[in-house]
Amino acid sequence: MKLLRFALFLFLLAPLGCAEAPPLSSTSETGAEVADLPTASRVVALTSVSADIAHHLDDSKLVGISGSSLLNQDPDFENLPRVSEGRTQPSLETIVALDPDLVIGAVGFHDQILETLQSVPIETLSTELDSWQSLEDLTRTIAATLQMDPEPLLQSYQQCLPTQPVAEETQTLVLVSRQPLLSPNKDSWAGDLLTRFQVDNLAAELQGQSPIGGYVTLSPEKVLEANPDILLLVDVEGDAVEAFESEPFWGDLKAVQTDQVYVMNYYGLINPGSIEAILETCEQLQQIYGTD
Repeated sequence: MKLLRFALFLFLLAPLGCAEAPPLSSTSETGAEVADLPTASRVVALTSVSADIAHHLDDSKLVGISGSSLLNQDPDFENLPRVSEGRTQPSLETIVALDPDLVIGAVGFHDQILETLQSVPIETLSTELDSWQSLEDLTRTIAATLQMDPEPLLQSYQQCLPTQPVAEETQTLVLVSRQPLLSPNKDSWAGDLLTRFQVDNLAAELQGQSPIGGYVTLSPEKVLEANPDILLLVDVEGDAVEAFESEPFWGDLKAVQTDQVYVMNYYGLINPGSIEAILETCEQLQQIYGTD
């Protein structure tokens, strides 16, 4: 069961593209200058967040998407063809049949399919969302290819961020899985988002051995030593609190004793997922930290 939970977390995190990659603002993963990407009138988006951005900018140019749970629940996307389901690799035949002039994927998850598409040839863009800046850069890049103005969407992002600092000094620890105990440092989407909220993330500067870039593995002793004021648990299977209650350190944590344990959605905090998921996570953080 422990291995199954960790495998599920890795499975969910895969579309983030956690491998090392050049920043989106300077190059695409294919090596082409982002500024040199041609305008696009038929876009296939292999990640839910890139599909959502394209939809908000110009829904008439989005011709295919991945079959993610977030998009499948959104009626705005119900009539768009799916080129994949779940975390399976996209179908090359289905993508080519849609006759796209741009396909957007994630570093580390769609590398092979994007490389193959280049030989068709179809223009590709490989993205990595590991910071707020990368979200803004991706929005500007997609807007440029669609010949749309990104500013209204960028302004909606800014409304998500706090206008005042955290009400009081509160040390925070985020736990995203139990076996092993993983926590995001500053080099992850979650860590960068907490930095934007001026939250004192106890794992921000930690480095160590972890199978996932931007995350560190903690021992139970390290968690107890950190003893955070606020504990954020990421809900992957719907039983986040119950999964941790059996840990021997649980009852000794200050956050548990003062009822400062909060369950966060995986989408929005760990995987950006969609614009709505990001905004909902920001709203929850504003409520927790008194910045609204």
